[in-house]
Amino acid sequence: MKILLIIPAYNEERNIVRTVQSVEAIRSEKRNRGYILDYIVINDGSLDNTEEICRDNNIKCINLFQNLGIGGAVQTGYIYACIAHYDIAIQFDGDGQHDINSLDKLVAPIIEGKADFVVGSRFVKSRKLDDNFQSTFMRRVGIKYLSFLVKLFAGIKVKDVTSGYRAANRYVLEMFADDYPVDYPEPESLVMLAKNSVRISEVGVNMFERAEGKSSIRAWKSVYYMIKVSLAILCRAFQRGNNKK
Repeated sequence: MKILLIIPAYNEERNIVRTVQSVEAIRSEKRNRGYILDYIVINDGSLDNTEEICRDNNIKCINLFQNLGIGGAVQTGYIYACIAHYDIAIQFDGDGQHDINSLDKLVAPIIEGKADFVVGSRFVKSRKLDDNFQSTFMRRVGIKYLSFLVKLFAGIKVKDVTSGYRAANRYVLEMFADDYPVDYPEPESLVMLAKNSVRISEVGVNMFERAEGKSSIRAWKSVYYMIKVSLAILCRAFQRGNNKK
């Protein structure tokens, strides 16, 4: 089984080497567990030295000529996964927030045939997880609100609807290669999957505070973000699903 980590990166010169090193450190271990683990960095038109750092450190990277945003960058990764015949694709942030040691737990429901798509959650508790990292209070309130909207319009319960640590099987990665939301796509894509009768699971994973740099969602953009995502969820909810599975 071939698994690809899609690592979107925008101005991640301070984090990308550390992130890739964490992946490289366990690649041989994963091969011994019965699957091949690869990665691809999608440099989303970074304005800093991300491209040069990837080149100088022999990091596998696709360099986009301009900034497409998180949706465009991640979809590029899904297209690559589709063309290269990967069985599972995993979104894995380039800022160091996602714990590579949670990968086995994330892909287990797909490997076991219990789910087509798995969300790595900060809010599904496990005794094995490090609970030191917590989102801000206002962000947790926003996530609960979006979770309510997703449940209302898509009929699925996902606690961490904005999580970017997600695994997709071959069917889903092909779907995302063809159609993927553009702006802040995580909640909207969950509605899209539910409309297409995709089996969605949520598991607890470990996450860290961002090592360096700043989040793309700033405080002054929060209201705009919530309005835009709410409308996107509503519009997606009224679209027809393909149901080709």
